[in-house]
Amino acid sequence: MASKKPSWKSLAEAVRRTSLAIAARQTSLAKAVRQTSLLHPKEWLVWLGIAALWSFGQLPYIASQWSGRLLGRLIAPLLRARGRVAERNLALCFPELAPEERARLLKQNLQNSGLLLSEFAFAWCASKRASRSIPVQFHNRSALDDALASGRGVLLVGAHFSHLELCGRLLCEHTGAPVAGMYRPHRTAAMEYFVKRMRLRYAQAMFKRDELRAAIRWLKAGKVLWYAPDQDYKRGDTVFAPFFGHPAATLTATHQLAKMTGAHVLGFSHRRLPDGGYSIEFIGPLSDFPSADPEFDTGRVNEMLEAAIRAAPEQYLWLHKRFKSTPEGLAQRY
Repeated sequence: MASKKPSWKSLAEAVRRTSLAIAARQTSLAKAVRQTSLLHPKEWLVWLGIAALWSFGQLPYIASQWSGRLLGRLIAPLLRARGRVAERNLALCFPELAPEERARLLKQNLQNSGLLLSEFAFAWCASKRASRSIPVQFHNRSALDDALASGRGVLLVGAHFSHLELCGRLLCEHTGAPVAGMYRPHRTAAMEYFVKRMRLRYAQAMFKRDELRAAIRWLKAGKVLWYAPDQDYKRGDTVFAPFFGHPAATLTATHQLAKMTGAHVLGFSHRRLPDGGYSIEFIGPLSDFPSADPEFDTGRVNEMLEAAIRAAPEQYLWLHKRFKSTPEGLAQRY
C-alpha cells in the first residue's frame, strides 16, 4: 500500500512543534546559565553583602535612620580619596562660601554616606507597610497629574541625592503613577539580579541606559520615565553644559527623548527633612521644550537640577567626579 503523503498542514504543525521545543530548550539553557552565574564562587561575597543589606533594610525606619547616621560618622574619616573629590567639587561649586563653611558642609556630606546606605537598603528591602510609615510631603503634585492626564509621557528628571532611590519608591507607592526607571547595570550578576528584582517591587519597569527603544515605547504609551542625568558618563551623546558655573559633560538624552516622544519634562526634586520625613516636589513642566538646540536644552536641565541641589547641598552625592571630563584647552579639575 502506498504511504500517504504528508499534508502542508501536518508539515506546518511539525515545524511549529519543533520551533517551540527549540525555544523551550533555549529558555531552559539561558535560565541555567543565569543561575550558574549567580551561584559562581566569585558572587559569594556579593551575596553576603546583599544579605547584610537585606538585614539593614528590615530595621524600623527610625532605627534605620539612626544606624545610618552612626555609620556615616564612623566611615567618614575613611573616605579619604572620595573626600578629596567632594572637597574639590564644593570648592568649584561654592566659591562664595568661606573655607570654614565649606569644611562644615564637607563634613555633613561625608556623614551622609552612611544615610545613603541605610536609605538604599530601606528602599530596596523594606516592606510596603514600613515604607508607608515614612512621612512625605508632595509639592506641585498637580503638575504630574495634569501631565499624565494629557495622555503624553512624562520624563521625570532628578539628581543623585543619597535618598534618590527611597524617594523614587515613595513616588511610586504614594502616587500610583506608572513609573519606570533608567539605570546603569551593575558589574556583578548577583547585584544586578538583586537590585532589579527589588526595584520591580515598586516600579513598573526598569530599563538599562542602552535600552532606548523600550524607553521610547514606554513614553509614547503615556507613562512616566524617571532618570538622573547629572553624572559624567563615558557613553552616550553628551555636550558641555553649565553646571554651577562650570562646563560639565552632560547627556543630551532629555532633549532627545522629549523630541522623539513628545513627553512632558518635569523636575523631580526631593530632600530629607529634619523630622526624618521627605519633601518631594515636581518642577515644571519645562515650557517650549525641546527646542532646536540640544545644548541649550541640556543647559536648562542642569540649571533646574542645580537649583534643587542648592536647596540641600549636604544631601547631594559630591563624592562623584562630576567634572572629570574637560573641554579642550581646560586643565584637569581633579
